[in-house]
Amino acid sequence: MNKIARIPITNIYMDGDYTGVVLVGPQQRPMNVILDTGSSALSLDGSKYQPDLAGGDKTTNLAQTDSYGDGSTWTGAVINTNLTIGKGASSISLPAGNAAIAYQASQNMFGNSDGILGLAYAPLDDAFQMPGDTWKTKYPSDQVRAGQKQDLVPYMTQLEQLGVASSKMAFYTSRSFVRTGHGNANDPMNNGWMIVGGGEEATDLYSGSFQSVKVVSDSWWCTVLKQVIVGNTAPIAARLQGPKGMPSNSIIDSGTNSLNLGSQLLKAIVSRLAPNQAKMLLTAIQSSQPVPVSQLKLDTWPTISFVLQGDAGDVRLDVPASNYWQVDTGAIGQALPAITVGDPGLAIIGLPLMNSYFTVFDGDADGGKGVIKFAAPKALG
Repeated sequence: MNKIARIPITNIYMDGDYTGVVLVGPQQRPMNVILDTGSSALSLDGSKYQPDLAGGDKTTNLAQTDSYGDGSTWTGAVINTNLTIGKGASSISLPAGNAAIAYQASQNMFGNSDGILGLAYAPLDDAFQMPGDTWKTKYPSDQVRAGQKQDLVPYMTQLEQLGVASSKMAFYTSRSFVRTGHGNANDPMNNGWMIVGGGEEATDLYSGSFQSVKVVSDSWWCTVLKQVIVGNTAPIAARLQGPKGMPSNSIIDSGTNSLNLGSQLLKAIVSRLAPNQAKMLLTAIQSSQPVPVSQLKLDTWPTISFVLQGDAGDVRLDVPASNYWQVDTGAIGQALPAITVGDPGLAIIGLPLMNSYFTVFDGDADGGKGVIKFAAPKALG
């Protein structure tokens, strides 16, 4: 019987991105990892976890090297180790799980976390066969890339293949940036839940029915964005052809704490705003400087809606102004926009959308391509 584990998550350690604890190795060492649906490798900071070979960790001749949209990078040795998520009877253990121990990492890679857990279910992050034990030798990144490529089964797929849990997970989140001045780590708005192996059964976290967005490729959680609607204005047609190398024009990504939009799409969205709002938003995006909430007048800002291809007709998902403007960020009474400028033709729709919904990533649906389901979140006490 497949298990379902629920773990608490928080945005405190990575200033917006959510982390949760995975127990690693024979000593079940707690490692606080970034939860990222936009990648598939599990990488642990080598300064915080080293293989326990006497206890049962096994090194390999495989290495990985990876980079992310913010320019952060790591290179590490792949080991096989025990990975446990959750506590008690509902915990999920994966024996001989794949994990890369990063012996090289850029300064901005892990921040205050202990690693990153990629939650995509296709092997997005190549492994490379090397001549010798990669933990012992610690090959530099250029040598690793010269090795023979080999797919490495990601965490979620390993769980499914072993019959431990289904390739499904869910998120309950409230913020994209840390809310300041309301208890910080103890503030319920800065905390949430991740469910591994399920989602629909968690009726305490959502109400009503789900809307299902079609996933068109298991390379990332790729979706088709058709339109963007700003308030009551005319819809903006999205360019359906994604950029070169991408199987679609949009991705739903838990590891992006903004609406990351191409400049043309962002320009069209801004053109639908009132002139004073357009100027305020663009200035804040370009300068990364906060706006006083007293000047913002948040209740006058429109909802931004994303229309995506669904399993049964188009699905309209709403991002209210309270999510694309994050109030009490940095200081009480200050707000920052959770909107960033990205690559032309690609919309990475991140946490501001997920903050509006209880979100289930179901990798089993549609013959393994998957769907993403959205339902109204319940307010938690």
